[in-house]
Amino acid sequence: MPLNKTISAAILLSYVLFGCLLGFSICNAPELIAAIGFIFLLIGVGTLRLLVLWLRSDVFNVLGGAVGAIIGLLTGMVIAWNFPILIDNPEIVGPITGLSIIVTTLIGSQLGATKIRELREKIGKIEKGVNKIVGVLDTSVIIDGRIADICETGFLDGDLIIPQFILQELQTIADSSESIKRTRGRRGLDILNKMKKQAFVKITISDSDYPSTKEVDQKLIQMAKEVGCPIITNDFNLNKVAEVHSIQVLNINQLANALKPIVLPGEIMRVQVIKEGKETGQGIAYLDDGTMVVIDNGKKFMGKNIDATVTSVLQTTAGRMIFATCKTV
Repeated sequence: MPLNKTISAAILLSYVLFGCLLGFSICNAPELIAAIGFIFLLIGVGTLRLLVLWLRSDVFNVLGGAVGAIIGLLTGMVIAWNFPILIDNPEIVGPITGLSIIVTTLIGSQLGATKIRELREKIGKIEKGVNKIVGVLDTSVIIDGRIADICETGFLDGDLIIPQFILQELQTIADSSESIKRTRGRRGLDILNKMKKQAFVKITISDSDYPSTKEVDQKLIQMAKEVGCPIITNDFNLNKVAEVHSIQVLNINQLANALKPIVLPGEIMRVQVIKEGKETGQGIAYLDDGTMVVIDNGKKFMGKNIDATVTSVLQTTAGRMIFATCKTV
């Protein structure tokens, strides 16, 4: 969230005016007044940069920085009270006092933000020990719906994190003018409601957001890095990008392929020929899990249940295909 240009200009102007007034109180030399004004202009630019960094940070970093800045300000004021005793020249007491307060305030803000970040990491590790985080869900895996069935079996036990920006994306899809998108979005919301009622997993809605990042996939990767847990998805592209960032990915499609029953060449299976294949005389059948079976000379048995002998199995990125020959004559 960038600073408003008017506010930025007002802050810089205030710093310059303060510097010029401070220089005028010390002496009447225009060169010295201009130099002090320029120094305070640089300090103002640094302050704006710090404000921009704070606005991009989450509320805990801002809070820690603010507490640290207050402590730094008080420390600077305590130090400044001793300057008139230590320094005999009253003309430089004012600039040194102001500079010391600014420096201690900036140091305090940085230390406060750093320490609260460390505290959050320690608390996060403690929470992970108490409540195991299974992973962060993306939009595609929620709409797909199989994650709810997996949770219902009890194979997953722990917390599933759903970021607020994923919920917003689901809402946008559910409110789409296109009927297909609208149906998919509403299905995703129904799946979430179903999962919230299950006993084996706990759905945690995270308010963490990353305003400087626009892409939802990049936000997911950033959150997975911070939380230190896998991304649960069936998005092929997100899977590859996450692997580049060394983030563990739990892909539902890979899990489904791994759980399909093993079929060996020479095995006989009972299938129903549904339709004609691409090659001459071929028939197409499907197993209960959706695996396609291509049967040589199976076209003439369309609509019938036949015994087919497996000749080979082909594994592709889209899934698995079984090639067989018709055993029934």
